[in-house]
Amino acid sequence: MRLLVLIVSIFLNFSVAAESKVVHGEFLGAKFVEELPGWFKASFLDLSEDLEEASDEGRHMMVYFHQDGCPYCAKLVEENFADPEIEAYVRQHFEAIEINMWGDRALVSVAGKTFSEKTFAAALKVQYTPTLVFLDEQGKTALRLNGYYPPQKLRLALKYVAQREEKKQRFNDFVVASLKPRGGALISEDFFIDESDLRKNRVNSERYLAVYFESADCEECTLLHEKVLTDGPTRKLATELDSVQFDLLGDAVITTPQGERMSQREFANRLNIGYTPSVVFFDSKGNEVHRVEGFLKTFHFQSSLAYVLEQGYLSEPSFQRYIAARGEKLREMGFDTDIWGYQSFHPGN
Repeated sequence: MRLLVLIVSIFLNFSVAAESKVVHGEFLGAKFVEELPGWFKASFLDLSEDLEEASDEGRHMMVYFHQDGCPYCAKLVEENFADPEIEAYVRQHFEAIEINMWGDRALVSVAGKTFSEKTFAAALKVQYTPTLVFLDEQGKTALRLNGYYPPQKLRLALKYVAQREEKKQRFNDFVVASLKPRGGALISEDFFIDESDLRKNRVNSERYLAVYFESADCEECTLLHEKVLTDGPTRKLATELDSVQFDLLGDAVITTPQGERMSQREFANRLNIGYTPSVVFFDSKGNEVHRVEGFLKTFHFQSSLAYVLEQGYLSEPSFQRYIAARGEKLREMGFDTDIWGYQSFHPGN
């Protein structure tokens, strides 16, 4: 709560003083998907049967977790799945099934256990929507995408699964092999620290560590720096962590929070980073506590920072429930919350 008050006060420093009467803020930015593409399977949610049918047809199963009002889900459906090339590829190689992460429909897992949609999503620790889980013929996870991937990066992920590359290499290897070394520099921030020994950095530290994995000429990295991290309250939270920036293709040797010596590239591989920018958060003991590995706009990225700094992950294992409660607190304080904008707070009317 202290951080919530802090970031609101930061915002007020950049705005006109609020009126004495606090008006409940509005919830902005929600987008609803009217209907899924017709090629999604009308499943009875017996996943073992769905898997068997997909395997008989030589296809993988793609399980799509979503929630109502999710703008990232709407973007996935309206842009990615509407792309003729992506649609044709998915229909050829995958059996697509949708699950509402807050839904109550009965579901039988591949292992034969009964769940509701929401208890199944909780069991799989779905933290972001959309989440795409790809299953191989044995029902094992071939790949999992936690969050929205833009079309070009989604195509690469689909290819990885369709070609059964998970049997040969990690997703990070596959992504790195697709990148050409470029001369462009990463976009730096004044709150990034120049520290290669992350183990030493953790000794006697009470601050959390954020490792930003990025790549040159990365459009989503540019959006992070030029749109998200320029927001005042978000930037203030970012400065409360020890933050380092690593290149997904970097050869510079570092020491991990666990004390191992390896290159930046090897560390990204160890963490199986398949998306840039990704941010991995570590506690004072060097344990990973949370990560961002998909496209996020300001409110959700800021909430990821707060989730770590407020130690929300200790009391609320569901990141989605945490951000819902956080947004409601902000609105009670008179601020609009826009989950699809680049300005984090707006004065309520």
